[in-house]
Amino acid sequence: MTSSKFPDRPPTPYDPQSPQQPQYIIVLPHYYRNPRHLLRRACRRYIYCAAVLILLVAALFFLWPSDPELSFSRVHLRHFKIHSFPKIAIDVTLDVTVKIRNRDFYSVNFRSVLISIGYRGKQLGYVVSDYGRIKARASSYVNATLELNDVSFFSDIIPVIEDLARGSITFDTVSQIGGELGLVLFDIPVKGKVSCEIVVDTRNETITHQNCYPE
Repeated sequence: MTSSKFPDRPPTPYDPQSPQQPQYIIVLPHYYRNPRHLLRRACRRYIYCAAVLILLVAALFFLWPSDPELSFSRVHLRHFKIHSFPKIAIDVTLDVTVKIRNRDFYSVNFRSVLISIGYRGKQLGYVVSDYGRIKARASSYVNATLELNDVSFFSDIIPVIEDLARGSITFDTVSQIGGELGLVLFDIPVKGKVSCEIVVDTRNETITHQNCYPE
């Protein structure tokens, strides 16, 4: 093998004191922050926080569970009879349709719907419906027949006589629901109640007036 005609020279080390090496000095100006820029950044930060807070409040408002809404869709008096001997008693048969409206974004599983009838704050009888399910943001109807036979009035005999003499008698009809919201991980109990006053004409045995209100 032949040797190279020009041998390799070792690299010259860098010497900062060497006059052949140029030196560079970079001078950076002092940066002054604009107060308007800082104010804009703070305003944007506050706006973002306020927007997140509003979204959380809106989500809680729409997703917070509420009780189902009950209302009497139909109250029909099928049979009404007064017995005056040997004691004052009545026979009442009511056909009732209750509307249950689920206002939440979850389904509602109700165990039962209880429909009762009373007179002057005292319950005379009731009927209980079966288990059911209502979809989210939907309504369901429950039909029930409330039948009372030979119901006597012991403590309210004088008010009953006054109502019969006047030709009308007022009953209290109450519907109650109990169940749970059908969430994925757990169930939240819900309940609802609606009352209705119905005035029955004892002469022609019909409902002349009814006033319903939720509780």
